[in-house]
Amino acid sequence: MKFNAEDWRKRVEKNFEEAWLNGREILTPLPITRKYPFTGYETGRSHPVFDTIQKLREAYLRIGFIEVVNPLIVEDVHIKKQFSKEALAVLDRCYYLATLPRPNVGISEERIRAIEDLSGRKIDADALRRVLHLYKKGVMDGDDLAAEISMAIGVDDQLALRIIDEIFPEFKELKPEPTNLTLRSHMTTGWFITLSRLSDRYPLPLKLFSIDRCFRREQGEDATRLYTYHSASCVIMDENVSVDDGKAVAEALLRQFGFEKFRFKRDEKRSKYYIPGTQTEVYAYHPHLESNRKYRDGWIEVATFGIYSPTALACYDIEYPVMNLGLGVERLAMIIHDFSDLRDLVYGFSHLRLSDIDIARRITLKEVPMTEKGNEIALKVTETFENHASEKGPCRFTAFRGKFLGREVEIYVFEREETRLCGPAYRNEIVVRDGNIYGVPREEKFSQYFQNGVETGIRYVDSFSQMAVRRIEEMIAEGKRSGDVRVRVVEGLSDVNLKIHESLLNYLISSGKTIDVRGPLFLSVGFEVK
Repeated sequence: MKFNAEDWRKRVEKNFEEAWLNGREILTPLPITRKYPFTGYETGRSHPVFDTIQKLREAYLRIGFIEVVNPLIVEDVHIKKQFSKEALAVLDRCYYLATLPRPNVGISEERIRAIEDLSGRKIDADALRRVLHLYKKGVMDGDDLAAEISMAIGVDDQLALRIIDEIFPEFKELKPEPTNLTLRSHMTTGWFITLSRLSDRYPLPLKLFSIDRCFRREQGEDATRLYTYHSASCVIMDENVSVDDGKAVAEALLRQFGFEKFRFKRDEKRSKYYIPGTQTEVYAYHPHLESNRKYRDGWIEVATFGIYSPTALACYDIEYPVMNLGLGVERLAMIIHDFSDLRDLVYGFSHLRLSDIDIARRITLKEVPMTEKGNEIALKVTETFENHASEKGPCRFTAFRGKFLGREVEIYVFEREETRLCGPAYRNEIVVRDGNIYGVPREEKFSQYFQNGVETGIRYVDSFSQMAVRRIEEMIAEGKRSGDVRVRVVEGLSDVNLKIHESLLNYLISSGKTIDVRGPLFLSVGFEVK
């Protein structure tokens, strides 16, 4: 396949236009002569956790649930209402929120003089007092304080910040003061509040779901526990809701993720906000887990449900029974994406794994001609090599003769030894397959590389010709009247005028990938100024 820069540009522009309109990813050869602006056209990747969240949202919607947002920051009184005597033990797992108090800043004559020394001018002390008073009363936000001080006393913002830092140490001495607000540790905490607002306003049955973060004060993060996780939770409020409704919802929801069979087991933890005997663990069978030693015969616990206690519901004036089902998003994502450690799933970068096209797009030329004429000559050099590839040396063939860089120049390809003009690897092409970079010829032996990989459209002879003409341009510019450029045996990308960024090289090495670009090239290009 011959490389032609103009044809490539037209093809890429056409493909980009079609891809942009159709919303698909593009598989095109690389720009080896000019960098093309790919930004804005590439398809991104979702994080496994948020990918699972989206699929859960769609699954809930398909079975008739309405999405809501439950309160995330709640007063600890709600924990006490819901958990009764167990509340203190539950609150031990919660994060309490603290706030910084607003200091009562005094403005003495000494401080006024210090501010005037900093600013080099008289200030309106009363205006400054008014600003600090409004801040103390909460009328003004803290992030507006410096701007308000600068306007009140006629200084710039930077000087106002210096005044706060150097004249008012009260701001540095502030310490957080605890409140009775907690970060939600269970989605149930939010459900009681939400249902209390809706229970007498909407007809039954009321089917709601919410997928959002919860926060748990763990002793530390490990393979099975994180400080924050996502809960995918739902409720059904109806006059006759029962455990059977929980079983039905669990099956309808999880079948959409490939689970085929289900087992239900009474949960011995017995949370106080559930009616005794209704708290149920959901075990599901997924075929692809059979080969995973972590799971027994493909069965795994994936959800829990129960019926809320009438005692807890009465604290919120909720008259009707409520079934609640919840599952951890990260746990489901671990199953779907085959992870064994939550930290790798959530904080890892496996979803950033580069595709073959990502890698191919990042293989670029080290050197290209500086002029349009040089680019045209490079294509002629490639064509001359191809036309006479099998000629035996010693031989010489003119690729270009004419005006170049203000001089009469002949550029030719040659071989001085008794061998063929082009080495056996001159038509090897750069292909990316399974994350590996190869330089292989288009032969039956390597057909799978081209069928299953990403072709860059760059052959050794193409990239070498570009480099050769660039160096000839430089030699002519330096005043040299003759010279040549040669490449013998290829042992890596740089030998054929190709490069990848160091970060990509580190990625390939850390991922255990291969760069196998080698072969006998034996190409030579020379020039003479007439």
